[in-house]
Amino acid sequence: MNDLNSALEWVEYAEEDFLMAKSALRRKKPLLTASCFHSQQCAEKYMKALLISKGQEFPKTHDLVILDRLCNQAGILTGFAKGDLGRLSAYAVHTRYPGAQPVPEDGEEALEISSSIRKFSRLFLGF
Repeated sequence: MNDLNSALEWVEYAEEDFLMAKSALRRKKPLLTASCFHSQQCAEKYMKALLISKGQEFPKTHDLVILDRLCNQAGILTGFAKGDLGRLSAYAVHTRYPGAQPVPEDGEEALEISSSIRKFSRLFLGF
């Protein structure tokens, strides 16, 4: 399997997360933790697809700042804001357990950040 086919597999999973994030946020009673989590997962999988497309390995991590640094080192100049990546990264774990729950604005922001990563990635990958 070549790198582009492997990247496509990650894109397919990322798209499922994107649809889940949008759907959870658009419900009559939004599922904010689920939306934030799936927004993060979408972004993570797209960034890993970018790395795979360049034949780059990556660690098992949910940290989008680390993945972005690896993308930049591989010549994929994303231009993503580190603050946005950091906020989105936090949803990989924090939303999975009780505690500080996201508010509607958090869900909208998470989806917006994820959408921009998705758009960049799809253009870069030619999908």
